Amino acid sequence: MQQHAFSIFLQTALTASVSRLDLAGDCSGILPGQFVDILIPPHFLRRPFSVADVDGDRLTVVFETVGAGTKQLKQLPEGTVLDVLTELGNGFDLSSAGNRPLLIGGGTGAAPLFLLARALLKQNCSPVVLLGFRSSGDVFFLDEFRALGLEPVVATEDGSFGVSGFVTDALPELFRSGCSSFYACGPLAMLRAVAACCELPGQLSFSERLGCGFGACMGCTMKTATGWKRICKDGPVFRKEELLWDD
Repeated sequence: MQQHAFSIFLQTALTASVSRLDLAGDCSGILPGQFVDILIPPHFLRRPFSVADVDGDRLTVVFETVGAGTKQLKQLPEGTVLDVLTELGNGFDLSSAGNRPLLIGGGTGAAPLFLLARALLKQNCSPVVLLGFRSSGDVFFLDEFRALGLEPVVATEDGSFGVSGFVTDALPELFRSGCSSFYACGPLAMLRAVAACCELPGQLSFSERLGCGFGACMGCTMKTATGWKRICKDGPVFRKEELLWDD
C-alpha cells in the first residue's frame, strides 16, 4: 500500500449514472485487478474504486453514483487534489491466462478488465471480452476496447443491445471459440452464475461495495476452502476453486 496525492484533470460522464475519473499522480506499482482508496472531502471514510487503467502518471477509475461519497466525488472540479491509497488488493494472476483468456465483466465490473486486457495483449495473448449491462443506456467502454483491437460481445438484460439476457446466455457460443481460461469481475450474483457454468480455470474479482478497504472492519468476508477471507485484504481476486458458495 502506498499513499499519494493525485489531482483531478478530467471527469467524464459515461452513462446517466456512471462516470470516468482521470487522476494525475504516482501510478507506479499498480497491477491489473488492484484497487485504490480515495479520501473524498468532507467524508471521514475512504471509498474503494477498481483501477480501470494506468497510463504513465494517469490513473483512471470508473464509478457509479450510488451514495453521498460518490455524489460528492462527481461534483469535484478539475485540479482538486485527493489523498489516494494505491496498490491495494492482490490483483489478477496473468501467468495462468493461456493463449485465449475470456474476460467477463458486469456493470462497472467491466472497467478493471480494460487494464487487464492491455496487460494480456502485451504478453501476446488474444483475449475475448464479454460485457453485461442492464440496458443499452448502461453500456460503456466499447470504444476503449475497440481501440485495443478487441470487439466486445455485449449482453443486456432487456435485450436492447447485443445478446438478450445475462452474460451466461452468451457463454456457450464463446466456449466453442476455444477459450483457455476466464477472468470475471462484477456483482456477486453474476460471479456465482459464471463460476457455476464455466468449466474453464478462472479468477473472479468481487466488485461488491467494500467497507474500510484494508481489512479492519471484516465487513466483506467470503467463504473459501481455507476459511473466511476478506475481499479487500485477501482479494479482491480469488481463484474459482477457492470459493465456497452458500446455498
